[in-house]
Amino acid sequence: MKAFVIEQAGAPDVLKLQDISSPEPTSEEVKIRVRALGLNRAETYLRAGKMGPITAPRVPGIEAVGEVIHDPSGTFRTGQRVATAMGGMQFVRNGSYAEEVTVLRSNVISLDGSKLSWEELAALPEAYLTVWGALDKSLGIQPGQTLLVRGATSSIGLAAITYAKARGLKVIATTRSADKVQRLRDMGADEVVIDNGAIAEQVLKLAPQGVDGVLEVVGAATVLDSLKAVRPFGAVSVMGLLGGGPVLEQLNLMQDLPAAVKLNFFGSALLGTPAMALKDSPLLWIAKEVEAGRMPSIRAKTFDFDQIPQAHRLIESNEAFGKLVVKI
Repeated sequence: MKAFVIEQAGAPDVLKLQDISSPEPTSEEVKIRVRALGLNRAETYLRAGKMGPITAPRVPGIEAVGEVIHDPSGTFRTGQRVATAMGGMQFVRNGSYAEEVTVLRSNVISLDGSKLSWEELAALPEAYLTVWGALDKSLGIQPGQTLLVRGATSSIGLAAITYAKARGLKVIATTRSADKVQRLRDMGADEVVIDNGAIAEQVLKLAPQGVDGVLEVVGAATVLDSLKAVRPFGAVSVMGLLGGGPVLEQLNLMQDLPAAVKLNFFGSALLGTPAMALKDSPLLWIAKEVEAGRMPSIRAKTFDFDQIPQAHRLIESNEAFGKLVVKI
């Protein structure tokens, strides 16, 4: 099979299309024919050496959609439409930048019943499963609540807006660019705040009692300000690092953490573990909502398989507004 392989860290040109063997699935795995895949910053970080040295050939990619080739357990049938995400892809096993991928069965989700195109399906797994974890599991969202999405123009931020609105929440979204305000409203944001790094006062004008929850995609650079916009017993879930490294130089538990406000970091490595069984995920429901037009698509652009290096350049330019996908 053909796959993009990294043999040394570097610029997008280190991604080389090669012929490699396709491993057969063990009793705990499923082999999938990849029809399309979503692209993520985690893959650019791996390629650039920001996730440790490249000491052996690596196939990047942490998500894919396609058809089952073989499941030794018979849980998934041959030809069944499925999605997969995480489960050690690109780290301890080959990733999804390939014509075939062998993954943990616990990280496979049936897409039976969805007629959505492969490229639209490819925009869903990593973004929406992560949003599901942060919003439902970490923040415990409920209809009628108010959610602040900080860093809303990222693909994960756009997914959070569309998912929260479909779940009946009011959404306040942030962007640093006035040019993107209307797009965020089109995606479902009820209010949009231009983010200058200190927006808590503006948010409290829109939600005087404080928001119920914050999805913090910018990260350490803005999390202390986000905490100030939350009501007592509300919460902030950090799930992105767009603003830089994950380290706070100083956190005063009495002054910086408002009374009874919860703070956590949600990592998508939990997906498919006993703590977050993917059989319970809403991914198929989301696919059907997008197919019916009740949720807007977050897909921004589709690339051919051999264009993955160009796609990496677009991600690193920070000019992509939405999810980039690859169709094989």
